Parts: sequence; C-alpha cells; structure tokens
Amino acid sequence: MYFYAARQPILDINKNLYAYELLFRDSIDNVFPDIDGDEATSKMIEASKFNMGISEFTNNKPAFINFTLETLSQGYPEMLTNEEVVVEVLETVKPGKKLLGLCKDLHSKGYTIALDDYEHQSVWAHFYPFIQILKIDIQKTNADTMQKIIHAIKNHPHIDLLAEKVETYQEYDQAQQLGFKYFQGFFFAKPEMVKTKNLSPSQLAMAELLYETSKPELDLASITSVFERDVSLSYKLLRYANSAIFKRRSEVSTIKQALVILGSGELKRFLGLMFAVTANPDKPTELIKLAMTRAKFCELVVHDMKSQLDDSIAFLIGLLSMIDAILDEELEVVLNKLPLASDIKDPLLTRKGVMAAIIKLVEFIEHAQWDKTNVVMEKLKLDKEQAVQHYNEALAWADEQSLLT
Repeated sequence: MYFYAARQPILDINKNLYAYELLFRDSIDNVFPDIDGDEATSKMIEASKFNMGISEFTNNKPAFINFTLETLSQGYPEMLTNEEVVVEVLETVKPGKKLLGLCKDLHSKGYTIALDDYEHQSVWAHFYPFIQILKIDIQKTNADTMQKIIHAIKNHPHIDLLAEKVETYQEYDQAQQLGFKYFQGFFFAKPEMVKTKNLSPSQLAMAELLYETSKPELDLASITSVFERDVSLSYKLLRYANSAIFKRRSEVSTIKQALVILGSGELKRFLGLMFAVTANPDKPTELIKLAMTRAKFCELVVHDMKSQLDDSIAFLIGLLSMIDAILDEELEVVLNKLPLASDIKDPLLTRKGVMAAIIKLVEFIEHAQWDKTNVVMEKLKLDKEQAVQHYNEALAWADEQSLLT
C-alpha cells in the first residue's frame, strides 16, 4: 500500500521550502468527485500511522493537511504531532461555535492552524487569536477584499498570509509587496523572465560532457580532458564517486578511476544533476528537487517498461524537462545551446512519443490530476501501483540527492 498523494511545496519569502501541502486520494482511481473530504483525511491519517510516515514523505517538513469539521471533531489532527502537521481547515467548513471550540483546543496544544481558501467575513475575527495562517487564493481575491483582510488582521501580528495559486513571478512579487509570508503554486516552475544569457564555463564544460556521454561509445580520454580543465567539476565528481550511496570499499582518487567505476549511466546522472544544480543559483532548491524527482521517475518507469529506451537517457530527459524554468529561458532556446542528440531533444520539443508521455504523466502526478494520470498510464500500459511506488521512490531519492549536491 502506498501514499496516493502529490506534495505541493510551500515556500517562504526567500523561496526556501517551508512546508508541503499533501493532496491525498486513497488510490490512483479516486479522483475528487469520488471521495469526500472526511474519507480523504481519514485515509491520510491512517497511512501516516500504519504505512509510510508523513514526515518521511515530506522530508521532515511540516505537512499541510485538509480537515473537515467531522475529522476535526474526531480528533484526527492529534494523531499527528504538532511539529509534523499544519491543521488546514477546509473552506467548506463554516465558522461557528463548534469550530471555534475545536480551534481553541488545538491552539492550546501547540498546533498550527490555517484557514484554507479564506473568504473574508467579520465572524472570522473570533478565530484570529487561534489561527496562525490565512491561505488566500490570489486568483479570485480582488484588491479591495485584500485590503480589508490586511486591515482586519493588523492587530494580530501572529497571523501570516499564504498566497495560493501563485502562477507567475509577477504574482509572487505583488503578493510579497502586500506582506504575504508564504507562497504556494507553480510560479517557481516557470521562467521569471525571458532573456538571453550565456552559459558559464562550468556549464559549457558540462554541456560538452553531456554530449560526449550521449555517444554510443565513450571516449574516456576526451571526457577526462574536459574534467581536468575544470577543478570545481573534478572535485564534485570525486566527491560523488566517494559518496556513501555507492558503498565503496576504497577511496576513488583519480578522475579516470571515478569515470571507470561510475560507468556511462551513472556519469550521465551526475552530469545532469550538476548542470541543473549550478545552472541558476538564485532559483529555489525545491525547483531543482522537482527536476531531480522527474528525472528519477522517468528512469524508473523506463526501466520497468523493459523497452528499447535507455533509462539513463530517460533520466536526462526528465531532468531537462524543467531546464527552461531553471535557466529562465524558453526551452527551445536552451536546448539549441546544448549539443544533445535528437532522441533527447525531440520528446521535449515535440511533446510526442513515449518519453513525452512519461513527462506528461509526472506533470499530472505533481498536480494531483489523478483522472488524467489514468489515461496516460493506460496508453503506456503501466501498472498503477508500480507507477505510484516509482513516484514515491523518486521523491525520496531527490530528497537524499539534494543533500549531496
């Protein structure tokens, strides 16, 4: 049994990861109309206690979990510690004496409470002493309402504003100016602006190495030569080759030794990761982690399919599927700068073929669009349980790798 969930990052004002919201279903088939809020929350709590812990799924960051009035009344939040959960009161729950009493009780026990999709009503003022976060949908909250909310909470400095559905950098910037502290949405996964920039020497070296490693036969002398021209990249290669994940009995001390031991597939993964991580240091680390998750998911799925596709190429395609957002340039412009084989570029540019379908699948999973994932998995003839397992494994792997890079 697995978590059927997507985790959506919640970032702070510096674009650092603050928490995840978990969007849960009890199976890949249960799209929103087929499961109510009570059941979704119940299944989430059950899974966290008896299956995979929520803190493991969120890499020890707080988890925003939706609660209905019924699940609050049943005391479900208290099945999790006040450090691992943010109690998110669904927008369908109406303000009343019962809810107020429940919020007071949770507040007294140290739980953080958030109001989801907050719609301003004066009655909510009774709740302000016990609420820490107001989640506001900036797509449907106009400027006048926003000013009313800001005025209403001015005497409650403990209340932070969280902007939901932030889709562009401009919306992030506007919310920041209004005093929002937290941000949720896909703004960090889209280019902040379209501009032309040159690749740094290290990026050019990595691009050259990506090209060399995409050839059917590796030219070890040429690859070694490129590494030797870049001290920083050589250091990272040796650090990676000696990392605990490979369980080496003896230390790898030379570039040639590292290349031989890693082999073509692992070398491609390393170079892809280095290219993504160093491409734009101003980007939130969660964006890089999302790209790494995609890469690993694509690799696992292709390996599972036992097709003619190369799983290390699949890894690179998954990683590059977000390179436009990382570099703040259009995808076609970025890929034209990289000397990559057509079997890497074409799925990303044409959005056709098996690899393009796998990219689309992971995008749907990220957005918790389970009904659409079903369609794609049926076309790819993927086992649903296995696909979910691969996504969970990819998340855990990306969390682990982010510590190494």
